[in-house]
Amino acid sequence: MSQKTIKIIGYVLTAILTFLFGMSAFMKLTQDPTALEQAKGIGFDAQTYLAIGVIEIISLLLFIIPRTGLLGSLLLIAYMGGAIVTHLQHQQPIAMAVGVQVLLWITVAVRFPEVHKRLFSSSAV
Repeated sequence: MSQKTIKIIGYVLTAILTFLFGMSAFMKLTQDPTALEQAKGIGFDAQTYLAIGVIEIISLLLFIIPRTGLLGSLLLIAYMGGAIVTHLQHQQPIAMAVGVQVLLWITVAVRFPEVHKRLFSSSAV
């Protein structure tokens, strides 16, 4: 695959994740009644849910900016890990959260060749 194709794939995956995390953060920051009801179901009050939204949007902004993209990726990966554990703790389905986590890891491997090389290289480092 050419470098141009890889770069385009990275942009597309980043755009998809930006949309997903952006909508999620928007629901938290605007205190959407449906989202607040779901949050109450797992034990989060409105203030905690707002704080989670702020953390999510900061992580997303770091992810979007190329210079801080790797840091933002790690923060979003950790965020999704917490979401998966929370869903498991409350016997809720985790398929969507796991799917987003996998998409996030694929995006990291595409956007950051040094991470891909470190993870999938056969030579010892």
